Amino acid sequence: MREYGLIGFPLSHSFSKKYFTEKFHRENITDACFENFSIPDIDEVRAMLRRHPLLEGFAVTIPYKKLIIPFLDSISEEVKSIGACNCVKIKDGKLHGYNTDIIGFEKSFIKKLQHHQTHALILGTGGASMAVAFVLAKLKIEYHFVSRKADNTKGVLGYNDIDADTLKKHTIIINTTPLGTFPDTDQAPEIPYHLLSEKHYLFDLIYNPPLTRFMQLGLQQNCVVENGYEMLVLQAEENWNIWTAA
Repeated sequence: MREYGLIGFPLSHSFSKKYFTEKFHRENITDACFENFSIPDIDEVRAMLRRHPLLEGFAVTIPYKKLIIPFLDSISEEVKSIGACNCVKIKDGKLHGYNTDIIGFEKSFIKKLQHHQTHALILGTGGASMAVAFVLAKLKIEYHFVSRKADNTKGVLGYNDIDADTLKKHTIIINTTPLGTFPDTDQAPEIPYHLLSEKHYLFDLIYNPPLTRFMQLGLQQNCVVENGYEMLVLQAEENWNIWTAA
């Protein structure tokens, strides 16, 4: 039996196990299983691997997309550039790291992108935000990270820095924070939503709930919105392609 899985903590919100279990059933894949490995400390990954010698690959989610890198034997050029890994292939006892968030995000994001939208705000500075920044740079979209604490030396804005002029220029806003994830669905990043308009595109990496508070507040201002579900499906399928490639 081929084993695959997901590491992170906590994993109560996880999409992957349900998705792959249904995929295996739908595609009549009878020799594979997928498990969640909820580990409270990244150092426990070695013990997890010893307990599951048949594991051929695993996905990586919050908060380990950066922390997993020192455990890997090789990393892709994208992981080197981004500094975050969300997919690990195990072959001949070696761990090989990839980033498939970039594929999932780009393919989903560009579907609703409009020509006038050339500047973006990335809310959050975690591992997922690095993949988003990588894609924006590829698309030649200028961006600023936004964090709870501004850092002028790194060009990171604070939430208090977001004013009318900022939003007039930055018509793409991408939420990479967990704010608004089930069950805390009443939460949203603290930006001045009343200054948004139909010219803005709000992309939320969250998929549960399908319509987040961030998206709801955008819709009230006639913004274009998208959630992270399709991105997750696309990256999950790319993970599968990597895990099962020769």
